[in-house]
Amino acid sequence: MEENNKVTDGAIYDARSLGTPRMFVLGLQHMFAMFGATVLVPLLTGLSVSTTLLFAGLGTLLFHLISKRKVPAFLGSSFAFLAGYAAIAPNGEAELLPYACFGVAVAGLVYLILAALFKAYGASRVMKFFPPVVTGPIIIAIGLNLSQSAVANCSTHWGIALIAIVIVIVCNIWGKGMIRIIPILLGVIGSYIVAAIAGFIDFSPVIAAPWFGLPLDYGRTVFSLFTAGNVSTPLLITAIITIVPISLATMMEHIGDISAISSTVGRNFIKDPGLHRTLTGDGLATAVAALFGAPANTTYGENTGVLSLTKVFDPVVIRIAACLAILFSFCPKFAAIIEVMPSATIGGISLVLYGMISAVGIRNLAETHVDFSRSRNVIIAALILVLSIGINYSEAGALVWTIGDATISFTGLATGSLVGILLNAILPGKDYHFEDEEPNTTGVNLEIAQGKGLNDKD
Repeated sequence: MEENNKVTDGAIYDARSLGTPRMFVLGLQHMFAMFGATVLVPLLTGLSVSTTLLFAGLGTLLFHLISKRKVPAFLGSSFAFLAGYAAIAPNGEAELLPYACFGVAVAGLVYLILAALFKAYGASRVMKFFPPVVTGPIIIAIGLNLSQSAVANCSTHWGIALIAIVIVIVCNIWGKGMIRIIPILLGVIGSYIVAAIAGFIDFSPVIAAPWFGLPLDYGRTVFSLFTAGNVSTPLLITAIITIVPISLATMMEHIGDISAISSTVGRNFIKDPGLHRTLTGDGLATAVAALFGAPANTTYGENTGVLSLTKVFDPVVIRIAACLAILFSFCPKFAAIIEVMPSATIGGISLVLYGMISAVGIRNLAETHVDFSRSRNVIIAALILVLSIGINYSEAGALVWTIGDATISFTGLATGSLVGILLNAILPGKDYHFEDEEPNTTGVNLEIAQGKGLNDKD
């Protein structure tokens, strides 16, 4: 029996003692918990649903291998990078998405740098450069920068969008048990069914799609850029500059997720297997997924909610969910059902989702008691927000520099993030102290806290 199955009330649960059928059901539950949010990212960006499911599963297995199979975490699609995809391929252009994926792959490798710093210097010394006064406003800006696309999708049919919104709200506030864990998925299903009954969906692509097919398309991968022989170096540089700063927020998200899982399970995963291992696993999973045309991965708060609900903490159950995601990725008909989803359904879900991303940034500032009576904190937060949002909605949409024949652009989010980090390092009066003894509110979780908040005490 593994030590990670310990819970605070003294009960011990070993999933393997439940038998194969129950383990399979538990794994299926974890897959559906991550499903609604994970498939939403490719729908919003133009990436492949099948490839996304494949690398959610493979990324999770890679993470478990690197973290010594101790942490019961599932890796699904990260919403934090949506602003980066939108900046490089605003309309999901197939020829531009590989450039965005290249930027995400480099961002994934940045995790390895932070992991090495954690290993060499310890968490407390490194985290003082990424306090909540920096990461909180960055997260707020991520959600606000995406708001325009959510409203545009809702505008295609506000009635269908409102159905999705109402279902999410009702399930999240008044739902019980598993209903409260998966409001995003239920919102998608409910709105989708109404749209289908009303005749708003063309199911011909679903009928034409085969039951079995490979989930990889070489033309969508980063490798296709370099074999085609017409790669745009300035666009590669722009993708890196635009997207890599987002990793500063997602790495804080990762630390928050590991803290939440530690609190749920009753074991300090920040110390064992250590943040250097979990960050390495998350970063490599993101880099590999991006290279093959899938979204960035991140540890999922939804699945932490399932852990809390079931009290079964055995990582084997998570690995079953990963294998099921891989299995579903080989069914093009299943992917086609997702891809014909109405824009209004996507808009309704994303309207809630993007707003909650910003709200999580506000929660991060509140829970860590950032003191805004201090001028340094006000200046840092103000410049991050104004630069991130103002530049994004300016006429050019970015700060553009021409160096020789190369044109390089800094998006608002990239500019705001870099300015915030530099100001925090330069200005006197840093007062943030990272603690890893009791990892409860040491970071932030960018995923929707489905159901009861992970920090709720009741």
